[in-house]
Amino acid sequence: MNRIDDKRRRREKRKIRIRKKISGSKKIPRLTVFRSNRYTYVQAIDDSLGHTLASVSNREKELLMLKNQVADAHKLGQKMGERLKEKKIKRVVFDRNGYEYHGIIKSLAEGVRKAGIEF
Repeated sequence: MNRIDDKRRRREKRKIRIRKKISGSKKIPRLTVFRSNRYTYVQAIDDSLGHTLASVSNREKELLMLKNQVADAHKLGQKMGERLKEKKIKRVVFDRNGYEYHGIIKSLAEGVRKAGIEF
């Protein structure tokens, strides 16, 4: 296998291992992150119903100027925190989706925390 396939396979294994342990509810949703080379997507999911309660990405019109970088991920996290507060959600379970907790993922999580959401 080539290097990219190995990297993707290891991330999928981490993702499955993490998802065995955590799930979200209406009061405490699962905050999941997907990161592509160009965009970052964040969703708050109620796993009992399978519904997305809130979401944010840097593909949205007002957030299109944000790049897929550490500093901009912090701003994206703050925006997600604001949207969660609008829905009266104070706590979440963080699902890093198999990504390592550093760089963009860490910055995004710190942005959500800065907005006042507990992990």
